[in-house]
Amino acid sequence: MEYKFRNIESKWQQWWKDNNVYKVDNASNRPKYYVLDMFPYPSGAGLHVGHPLGYIASDIYARFKRLKGFNVLHPMGYDAFGLPAEQYAMEHGIHPAVSTEDNINNFRTQLDNIGFSFDWSREVRTSDPKFYKWTQWIFLQLFNSFYNRNTHKADPIENLIKTFEKEGNVNHPTPDSKFELAISNFDPEASGQNSSFSGEQWQSFDESTRQSILMEYRLAYCGYGEVNWCEALGTVLANDEVVNGLSERGGYPVVKKKLRQWYLRITEYADRLLEGLDKVDFSEAMKEMQTNWIGKSYGAEIKFRIQNSELGITVYTTRPDTIFGVDFMVIAPEHELVEQITTAELKHAVEDYVAHVKSRSERERMAEKKISGVFTGAYCIHPFSKKEIPIWVSEYVLIGYGTGAIMAVPCGDERDHKFAKHFGLEITNIIGSYYNGEDANPTKDAILENSDFLNGMVMKDAIEVVNEKIEEQGLGERKVNYKMRDAAFSRQRYWGEPIPITWRNRIAYPLDEKELPLELPHVESYKAGPEGEGPLANIPEWTARDLETNTMPGYAGSSWYFLRYMDP
Repeated sequence: MEYKFRNIESKWQQWWKDNNVYKVDNASNRPKYYVLDMFPYPSGAGLHVGHPLGYIASDIYARFKRLKGFNVLHPMGYDAFGLPAEQYAMEHGIHPAVSTEDNINNFRTQLDNIGFSFDWSREVRTSDPKFYKWTQWIFLQLFNSFYNRNTHKADPIENLIKTFEKEGNVNHPTPDSKFELAISNFDPEASGQNSSFSGEQWQSFDESTRQSILMEYRLAYCGYGEVNWCEALGTVLANDEVVNGLSERGGYPVVKKKLRQWYLRITEYADRLLEGLDKVDFSEAMKEMQTNWIGKSYGAEIKFRIQNSELGITVYTTRPDTIFGVDFMVIAPEHELVEQITTAELKHAVEDYVAHVKSRSERERMAEKKISGVFTGAYCIHPFSKKEIPIWVSEYVLIGYGTGAIMAVPCGDERDHKFAKHFGLEITNIIGSYYNGEDANPTKDAILENSDFLNGMVMKDAIEVVNEKIEEQGLGERKVNYKMRDAAFSRQRYWGEPIPITWRNRIAYPLDEKELPLELPHVESYKAGPEGEGPLANIPEWTARDLETNTMPGYAGSSWYFLRYMDP
């Protein structure tokens, strides 16, 4: 007897559909169970083999739990915004709204043909205004909040303003932003102050200065930072989207560029993230990976004055005990001092080197084995010995970690050692027999020598002595640092959630929640705007309202879609 599977399959699939077999009732008395799949990008004409590979396994499990008496939520949706969908549309000469809709329809047909037991009544699309209204709402919660280090949680920015009015920021030190703020009228160093201000000073600040200060605290903030810029794609790319100086998608040239960006201040949550690893059921390997990504370390920031200048280089080091082993300084090619301190004789050589590095991603720079660098012609002064120390530029120093500058101790650090050997630089031995002249030794057990007041001390015991000395003499301070960076949260693209911000007099103001969703306007052309701005900068109706021209990144909607499924 022939088994007519096509007829049988289509019959029962239609019956499932007509009777809402897999629609979930929240009011059910059965125990709840949630089986979640990663929803697909509709950035191709159809599914690829990887989609059903995972979906079939989770569907089997969803069916199994239903048979075990559970009320199973097993939904599906589409990660419809973002670069993949927009790039697909551009390659095929159609509008992303059209291509996304066509692709979703085909995806749905393919998913139904396989026979998955999804609750389609809860389907979401990140490009649907009904969905991204709440993505924008989440952004406003972040913009209107700051991380209260006293309570270890987010609080409304209005509470911070009230505190500033009464007592200034004495109990709320400014977070350590890694990026230059988009509005920066408040410059405490330039005015000879420290980063603190009183309630009386706050009252005297104008609106622009107050907003500049608040931007230093907001959990969603705007600033300038070095980014991977792809001219052909007209957008910023993440490090993992750049391969050998080219975009992973399309193979277009990528360079480093300083652009106005929105960021999420995840660095304020670094310690909570570390503590949280003890509470999650992750493998030890995954926990180690997360710990290394956060990269918490204890050290000190030390300032080296530049010779014949009022300028100085601040470095972060976890080994202040090696201070007398410093033989040269290295600053990142993107460091603001590069242009200021380079001598006229070496200007062209430095500019050529910096231009070369701009085409390389941080990942490539970190993996690079070939030694490269260039001398600036400038020197700084050792804070204790007063020795002249040459200042070099090299790609192995990254602008986003620490201060973007290092004190190089070639006898104790392998990268510094190879650099010194390559360029024939001095190598001071401060660790005696622990240094064999051929390889650096990062030991903390050596008895220090050639180290002035530290001579005869065990290195690990000398760390605290140096910390006390630099603080006593105003040369630096103890510092806790993290490798983790604040997350870039904007793209110079069209196909993404509009950011609910309007600009007036260079000040960012949030839209009222009642104005959400701020809908993405339909346009025929979505080429990049001027000066690296997003395509929305080309729309008169948009710019007339002074609305933000960047859009959110692809991960904005996909960061919380699993929550939306639970709200039918």
